[in-house]
Amino acid sequence: MAQPYDYDYLAPLSVSEKLWRVNWLVIAIIAVLGGIGVVALFSVAGGSLQPWAEQHALRMLFGVALILVVAATPIRFWLAIAYPVYLVALALLVAVFLFGTLRMGAQRWIEIGPLSFQPSEMMKVALVAALARYYQWLPPHRVSNPIWLLPPLIMIALPAAFVLKQPDLGTAVLFIVVGLSILFLAGVNLLYFAAGAAAVAALVPVVLANLHDYQRRRLMTFWEPDRDPLGAGYHIAQSKIALGSGGITGKGFMKGTQSQLNFLPEKHTDFIFPMLGEEMGFIGTMMLLVLYGLLFFVLLTMGLRCRNQFSRLLIGGSSVVVFVYLFINVAMVTGLVPVVGVPLPLVSYGGTSMITIMFALGLAQCGYVHRREMLRRSDMGTIC
Repeated sequence: MAQPYDYDYLAPLSVSEKLWRVNWLVIAIIAVLGGIGVVALFSVAGGSLQPWAEQHALRMLFGVALILVVAATPIRFWLAIAYPVYLVALALLVAVFLFGTLRMGAQRWIEIGPLSFQPSEMMKVALVAALARYYQWLPPHRVSNPIWLLPPLIMIALPAAFVLKQPDLGTAVLFIVVGLSILFLAGVNLLYFAAGAAAVAALVPVVLANLHDYQRRRLMTFWEPDRDPLGAGYHIAQSKIALGSGGITGKGFMKGTQSQLNFLPEKHTDFIFPMLGEEMGFIGTMMLLVLYGLLFFVLLTMGLRCRNQFSRLLIGGSSVVVFVYLFINVAMVTGLVPVVGVPLPLVSYGGTSMITIMFALGLAQCGYVHRREMLRRSDMGTIC
């Protein structure tokens, strides 16, 4: 007689079998997006691989290798270390206040010799894994119980509070959005989200009253971008000029005046999307967004095929991390949200954000590779 879950009794997969199960369409989309980034950075540098395009290409190769390594790692390994990694990331966020480096008025980086990194980037992935483990352990009938809802809310609130103190409002919002998205995917009752939305609306005046001066300036610039076009409103004004001047088909490769004449700020990182809009036009930028949309659609189908909650939430949470990066960046450069330092995923130049996104996509691939495994509560011991 067949066992209730036949896949529980399959022999462990070999490395070659795991690589065969990797969703290579996702890898192909990542490669295309990374290739667009290399071409864009080549153009930004005036037709040179230095200083950005070559480094971006090497990071892409390393990132794809990282995805495959993470995907081939047994999923029970990530299940086992989810909480310890979260605690390490939380400790590093605390360490930022003690040993962090101050840059541009914010204390967000830790430097170890020549290396510099932001612990908040590590926390973006650690939070996804920790919440996924919690809901893998939690029985379905307890998901919407107020008592069992408290631990994940604390896991979300702690890193959000620490990065808010750095100050980094954009990353704090990202933590909250990613965390609440995982709660939604886990099946938490929608009434909680409605109550949370009402509470947030009530707290808006308090938040506005406690903003830092630079955050208040950003917000005022968002509401009235033309009030200081040569100062606080310069970035968004030049971004809109670049996007508008590209028209339908764009000015052509390396023919964008805003970027080539250095009117567009941070054109290799946060404002690479308007640079592409100027050169490729509306059609080119829409094709880029369609490519991202295809990536999210494939990730969605991957999550729906998983038999265990941990894999589903790893894929869902990792997808939300990439989506939030994309949404905030595009909304920022088009004037829909205030300007914050968020890069365009897989296209913008930046090592820390690249590794974060690649690792998140590696966890999504790991969940898909091991989608047939039935993880039991006994795999995690008697505590969550």
